[in-house]
Amino acid sequence: MRKEIKVNGELKLFYKKFYPFNGKNSKKRYLVTLGLGCNIGDCFKRFEKLFFYFKKHNFVDIIKTAPILKNPPFGFKEQNDFYNTIMLLKTDLPPIEFLRFLLKVEKRFGRKRVFKNAPRTLDLDIIFFDKIKYKTKNLKIPHPEFKKRVSVTLPLALL
Repeated sequence: MRKEIKVNGELKLFYKKFYPFNGKNSKKRYLVTLGLGCNIGDCFKRFEKLFFYFKKHNFVDIIKTAPILKNPPFGFKEQNDFYNTIMLLKTDLPPIEFLRFLLKVEKRFGRKRVFKNAPRTLDLDIIFFDKIKYKTKNLKIPHPEFKKRVSVTLPLALL
């Protein structure tokens, strides 16, 4: 299934291989809602590679993914549009260890943190982490801005 649906003038939904995806159940402890973003390079290919990377990794099980949304940038607006989606994962890692794992994955996929809201090859945001509420300098769960971002709310509604 590969199709593109125009949502409005600025938004498009893409149905690609593995996005959406319905996976298996998992016995891992925590259900994580993960936001994926990209606006540098071939984002569809990168999301597919990320899917396979997670599939082979023992730290996570993929439960479900949403279609991919193309939307304009926010914050720093002088950059390419973003591609975003949502992935549901299960993990046994607690929140801080899971965040460390995600930061390593972003780096592996070429992420460089130049400035806030800069263009990126891959952005992984923890939206929800089971029913846990967590707040430190480096990690806030649930993600404090998720309700304000169509890049999260629309794919989340399509899960």
